[in-house]
Amino acid sequence: MRKVTVQLRINSAIQQCQKYLNTDLKDKLAQAKISVQLCGLALAFALVASGVIILFRLLLQWLNQLTQTQEWQFTGNLGDWRVLLPLLGAILIWFVAILGSKRYKRMGIAYVMQRMKLHYGKIPLQSAPGQFFQALFALATNFSVGREGPAIHLGAVSASVMAEKFKLPDNSVRIMCASGIAAGIAATFNAPLAAVIFVFEVILREYKVHYFFPIMLSAICGALSSQLVFGNIHEYDQIGVSSIPLSQYPVLALCGITLGCIAALFNHTLLKVTAKGQQHPLILRLLLAGLITTVIGFFLPQALGSGDLAISHAISEHPSLSLLVGLLLGKIIATIAAIGLGIPGGIIGPLFGIGALIGAILAVVSATLFPTITPYVGLYTVIGMTAMMGVCLSAPLAALVALLELTNNAAIILPSMFVTIPAFLIAHQAFNTKSLFYKQIELMGLDYKVSSVKLGLQKKGVRAVMDKRFVIVKDNDELLLEVLKRAEGRSVLMQNNQGLMEMLHLELQVADEMSTLSRHPIEGLVDTATLKEVYDILSKERRGEVFIYQDRRENVVGVISWVMLQKEINLGQI
Repeated sequence: MRKVTVQLRINSAIQQCQKYLNTDLKDKLAQAKISVQLCGLALAFALVASGVIILFRLLLQWLNQLTQTQEWQFTGNLGDWRVLLPLLGAILIWFVAILGSKRYKRMGIAYVMQRMKLHYGKIPLQSAPGQFFQALFALATNFSVGREGPAIHLGAVSASVMAEKFKLPDNSVRIMCASGIAAGIAATFNAPLAAVIFVFEVILREYKVHYFFPIMLSAICGALSSQLVFGNIHEYDQIGVSSIPLSQYPVLALCGITLGCIAALFNHTLLKVTAKGQQHPLILRLLLAGLITTVIGFFLPQALGSGDLAISHAISEHPSLSLLVGLLLGKIIATIAAIGLGIPGGIIGPLFGIGALIGAILAVVSATLFPTITPYVGLYTVIGMTAMMGVCLSAPLAALVALLELTNNAAIILPSMFVTIPAFLIAHQAFNTKSLFYKQIELMGLDYKVSSVKLGLQKKGVRAVMDKRFVIVKDNDELLLEVLKRAEGRSVLMQNNQGLMEMLHLELQVADEMSTLSRHPIEGLVDTATLKEVYDILSKERRGEVFIYQDRRENVVGVISWVMLQKEINLGQI
């Protein structure tokens, strides 16, 4: 008897929990408001995303130890197998690509941005293995790509898949996905604030208060996970940065103009190579990228990798101007070959390397005319890194905050802002430079434009608006008119013999004072949908209703009419 009682209590608790997940939690998450539930879910999903990124970093660290790709003693030695690593990497990437389905071949930051804008961040789980292993091989074999690409894609997949498993409303899936991205970036670079700013400035392109806390908590979770495993490390804190005197700001302005021109040229060339490359088979593109990277690595191995080797050389004591110029050209060519020809990975790491080399070159050249600049070579490298990322990705604030955290030095703020402004203006106005990510979306043939009305409607779930006062009657009910009269303002639905749902209306004929019954079929939406899907259905005729169901179409939980939707739009509550 006692066991039966305990079992009954357990079953009751489970039922209460299921009820909460199916109704109360969904109702709360459907609102475009901050809530403890939203923050708690974001934190839980961030743990999963952080774990995936930590695993990726540990595997990459292990592979780098095996190949010793951080060293460059193999320069000029064809007998060293490490020279051929990029070609090996190209073959491995192609092998992984052919194992996966063509339906899930798209990956990277641009693809994630498009999914966030049009599909609430829902990214197929099947795309994750390809991104994981292809990016792992690309980074381990010294291609000029960054770690942030796989971090963003894998973080987004981890969170969005978990959100769909829990059947969360679509508007909250978007927030969970953004939170997973923030966790992924923070776990990769130990830069939580930069992760938050990057998500808002680059991924979401908007700021909403109820987004902020879940994303911030996720970034904290990612950064703490990174610190627990790898320590509290700031990757570029070895760069010596000191405050620059105001007398040198005119030189910084000229450097900004130069950086803007180089960034515009880089963007244009990369996009042109990307467009041309898509006309050829994948295996040819990958092998060509591997061959170009191998040749560059044979002569200038410091130009390979994410960008750390280039940065280390840029901040070295008394760097040779000719070698810096050679490294810059090699780094640019290696990056364009890798990204443009389809090697999976991010662009931010290589942009940091290119920017550091440009900054060091500008410092060395300026020092010949103004010797007082010599002590500030480190600052010039950081300024170059900030400007290149800010201009090429149209993300100046994210670039500034990222370098602020990675260098752990606030002295970079004012001069970096001062240089980024002319660089950004000259690139975007004089050369019509746009964000690399948006251009990549266009080259993929993906749609990205959404009207402001639909974008606003995406932020609120149907459960937040639906009318729960309704009655469902049978098709063979002979007392339909009586039911309608007693409905007292409630919606009356009927499932006909074909299994379709219809809306019933009672219309009073003034002439003969008779009541007539009218009916029309209505469409249904699952309770995880947003008001945008309601708008897509009802805006065709600008009238009517939709019914909302949970799990099964027979389980109706609410009704939304065109009048209710218009009220939400007019009140600006979306």
